[in-house]
Amino acid sequence: MTQRKSFEADLETADDDAIARSMAPTLGELWSRRAILKGLGGVGLVATTSTGFLALAACDRAAAVPGFNFKEIARGVDERHHVAEGYDADILIRWGDPVLADAPAFDPQHQTADAQRKQFGYNNDYVGFVPLPYGSGASDRGLLCVNHEYTNALLMFPGLADVKAASAEQVDIAIAAHGCSIVEIARGTDGKWAPVAAGVYNRRITPLDTEIRISGPAAGHARLKTSADPEGIRVLGTLNNCAGGITPWGSYLTSEENVNLYFAGKLEGHPEAGNYKRMGIPGDKMGWARFHKRFDINEEPNEANRFGWVVEIDPLDPAAAPRKRSALGRFKHEGCENATTKDGRLAIYMGDDQRFEYLYKFVTSAKVDPQNRAANRDLLDEGTLYVARFEEDGSGTWRPLVYGANGLNAGNGFSSQADVLIEARRAADILGATPLDRPEDVQPNPRTGKVYVSLTNNSKRTADEIDTVNPRADNLWGQIVEITPKGGDHGAESFSWTLLVTCGDPAKPEEKAKWNAATSTDGWFACPDNLAVDGKGRLWVATDQGVEWSQTSGAADGIFALETDGAGRGTSRRFFRVPVGAEMCGPCFTPDSKTLFVAVQHPGADGTKDFQGFNRASTFDDPATRWPDFTPGMPPRPSVVAIREKNGGPIGG
Repeated sequence: MTQRKSFEADLETADDDAIARSMAPTLGELWSRRAILKGLGGVGLVATTSTGFLALAACDRAAAVPGFNFKEIARGVDERHHVAEGYDADILIRWGDPVLADAPAFDPQHQTADAQRKQFGYNNDYVGFVPLPYGSGASDRGLLCVNHEYTNALLMFPGLADVKAASAEQVDIAIAAHGCSIVEIARGTDGKWAPVAAGVYNRRITPLDTEIRISGPAAGHARLKTSADPEGIRVLGTLNNCAGGITPWGSYLTSEENVNLYFAGKLEGHPEAGNYKRMGIPGDKMGWARFHKRFDINEEPNEANRFGWVVEIDPLDPAAAPRKRSALGRFKHEGCENATTKDGRLAIYMGDDQRFEYLYKFVTSAKVDPQNRAANRDLLDEGTLYVARFEEDGSGTWRPLVYGANGLNAGNGFSSQADVLIEARRAADILGATPLDRPEDVQPNPRTGKVYVSLTNNSKRTADEIDTVNPRADNLWGQIVEITPKGGDHGAESFSWTLLVTCGDPAKPEEKAKWNAATSTDGWFACPDNLAVDGKGRLWVATDQGVEWSQTSGAADGIFALETDGAGRGTSRRFFRVPVGAEMCGPCFTPDSKTLFVAVQHPGADGTKDFQGFNRASTFDDPATRWPDFTPGMPPRPSVVAIREKNGGPIGG
């Protein structure tokens, strides 16, 4: 990986560098249609043809979506969070707060792994909400399902100057702070949300001690067997959990993303050398292998194959073992939202969050049974994984990753469907998938049938590599793609697409941003990441600019309301702003759309050298902000925030 100025910067940009593809098709092969169009009339004809097609696609609306009605906040960056006028933004739960009944109070100066096992983890990312009682659609009580993506050790521990100098106990604390939290929450008569003390569903899932079952086509495969698990069906924990989703039967899907960061060792002579290189393994940014040899690829050659999956958790059964659903493929998963096909099956959309990686979809073989929750228990173990290819004329196809077809055979090193899934990236290379500008969250809109894809950025794309879905070189700002499945069916193998917005500053022609003219100087944004759709079918966008926020927009990340329909299409408004150094994650609405949960991740971490008045690296002892407590000696704490309209109305008006 590229040398960075600090561990925090290196960690935050772990997905910057493209992974070399020994079997990747050339751009000429990927875009043969583009070459034909150029020959007919040059680049101008390409733009005209594409724009005309996309305009027609954009007009094909299944249902009108209303606009927003709130006064947007000003762009900026400071130590605190900010929300639109007329709304309350209350801290719901913070790193270190109790989850289990016997959890001790958080003591940042005297942390232990045993305490962290029982407390809310670090760097809350995806947030899901399951109403209680199950099936009720309630909006005043439910289970909050939260991912804990990774840890910023220099902000967690006093006096620590080098992550790889962390003690064995500090490493175990960091491991215990990963994984997932399931917390029962309720809204009081005053409208405020709070965790339910000793809630019967409350649970922590960690890579330190939670056993997870492996299921689906790769379960028991030789490439997943280790000395601790000779059967290849049980793995300890889940890592780097980024985005996720809630299924129609109330299970919680959590996506493993940058798993390469945890593995140390050397690839020379390694039996998985090609496979691991394609995943960026070893990445070793955490130093865990010093104390846990399973993270050394030379000590345990197959352990890294056991990460990079989608994990299904039943939040309504704390005794049930989570399952890594191997049928959904292994890559750097971002996004796991779903929609039902016209014939009743489940389609799950997923991005692979790295520059020049791909967009995927999984469709189950069997139908969802809405009347029998238990019947859906293993639904995700059988189905077809697809990868997307975008064409220059605004059309696209989903190409199946199926063993024995389209070059996914012994001649290319695949001996079974398990091999195809373990090396899903390489299989997608062979199928000629379209390399994208960091595909992150993917959000179906149940009101319109459209699907929205965040392409966060790609500063490594050159002028020779641009195309209509990735239209800019040196792309620091990203874009949002709108997909229309053929016939409105999420099971269809073809689609049309258009760009909803091309992000960046519309006042700077060199950035080539494209917004509705109604978007104000406060409303535009850069680096779209997590997405959510409210009960009215309106799109909300969370941003992640990372350490480069001062270059991409000069303002903090936040939540933006983005219109997708009518005359206002492409108009954005700034609704919420995070404190300095934080990333905005996890927008999630209650069923009545009157509460919006958001996750503020790693406050005080990113780009603090560019924060005027601070201008230095942020640490536990000298943080750029002490959000949300602002108490002397208390470090910044990743937290989930509950946003409510002061009069109890729907979010966004």
